[in-house]
Amino acid sequence: MREGSLDAPTRHAIDWQNPDFWDEKKLDAELRRVFDICHGCRRCFNLCDSFPRLFDLVDATPNGLVEEVASESFKPVVDACTLCDMCFMTKCPYVPPHEFNLDFPHLMLRARAIDARNGKVTWTERQITETDRNGKLIGMAAPLANWANDTSNRATRPVLEAVTGVHREAKLPKFHGKTFAVRSRQNPPALNAEGPAKGRKAALYATCFVNYNNPGIGEAAQAVLARNGVETRVVYPRCCGMPQIEHGEIARVAEAAKAVAAEFSPLIDEGYDIVALVPSCALMLKFEWPLILPGDPLVKKLAAATFDISEYVVDIAKRHGLASGLQPLAEGVSVHLACHARAQNMGPKAADMLRLIPESDVAVIERCSGHGGSWGIMKQNFEIALKVGKPVARTATKNAKAHVASECPLAGEHIVQGMQRLGEGETPPPQHAWHPIELFAQAYGLTRR
Repeated sequence: MREGSLDAPTRHAIDWQNPDFWDEKKLDAELRRVFDICHGCRRCFNLCDSFPRLFDLVDATPNGLVEEVASESFKPVVDACTLCDMCFMTKCPYVPPHEFNLDFPHLMLRARAIDARNGKVTWTERQITETDRNGKLIGMAAPLANWANDTSNRATRPVLEAVTGVHREAKLPKFHGKTFAVRSRQNPPALNAEGPAKGRKAALYATCFVNYNNPGIGEAAQAVLARNGVETRVVYPRCCGMPQIEHGEIARVAEAAKAVAAEFSPLIDEGYDIVALVPSCALMLKFEWPLILPGDPLVKKLAAATFDISEYVVDIAKRHGLASGLQPLAEGVSVHLACHARAQNMGPKAADMLRLIPESDVAVIERCSGHGGSWGIMKQNFEIALKVGKPVARTATKNAKAHVASECPLAGEHIVQGMQRLGEGETPPPQHAWHPIELFAQAYGLTRR
């Protein structure tokens, strides 16, 4: 046995259809085994709040032993995990193939799955994650909903906090009555028939966030690809299930995987590349779904054909070159590499893409924003999320670039909130964060700055 692992990490399939997966005594034994190793190592102390909670919990026992901690005390540790995968991908020396066989995020997922089966996910938590239903219904009253959701609305946000548990100061996504899927059909960008990547075809997986909350990301992506000769088609069968996996609802995620993979399969046969517009969704299609349904051929087929949008633009540049017309972005960009982009193990593709812009001035921030999906907006987590993300906010402030960008739109707005909270720097913090593809489209003059 070697101390630590020098081999590339490998990930085992999630064994959720094995009865042992759901055995609470076996879960408790595995939590204690893993927590004991983590307590002795502590390399992950600065990644998220799970590890400080764990270390404090064990340190508070008479002899500093995991075996002295009551099982019910483990729940705050489980709840604080945002499933960002950074401990597995970047810190832990004991991931497979090391014989200690640690996969902390998927162990937390197992614990949450058992909680979900036992009815410990609240009704409110479930409703917040129903992104397709919420997007359709709230989109019908988007102006009113956006007014009520605004953090400056001192009449409605305290009520929302009391009813849903969402912190009154947490910035929430806007809603749009006209989805990206609809906009793409009504006003498609003109295809550059002489673009360097002519002949390539991309099916854009709209994702629930882009479809209902930020169509501008999708419009920017479609415009950039059309300028470079890529024929695009927007497809959105349903949400990828990332909001559900946060609460351990694995069977629902498996259902979504089968439905979306079946929808994309004929397109892959027709020669379409599949491009996801948000990194969390790309991660689901590429990695999480094949671990949940390892024997499903359509899921495997989809995983092999999927690109993240930044990854796809960089691939075009390397294979074909880019269409002319890119202009410098004044005063530079601070780009945050989202955890779920880093977990795709594809390199810093957002930074690589932005550096394709002439005279690019790109500062990279490679640390967790602290947002963690729906976790970071909740009343009990919001201040912790800002605390975890403070190093990112401080770095972005010190960089003093004109633009702040993140591959994760939620993370981007969370970083801006953190910068505004700091109140540091010689220049005022930005009011908005961009997705890198939006800035790339601006450099082409395809969208407004």
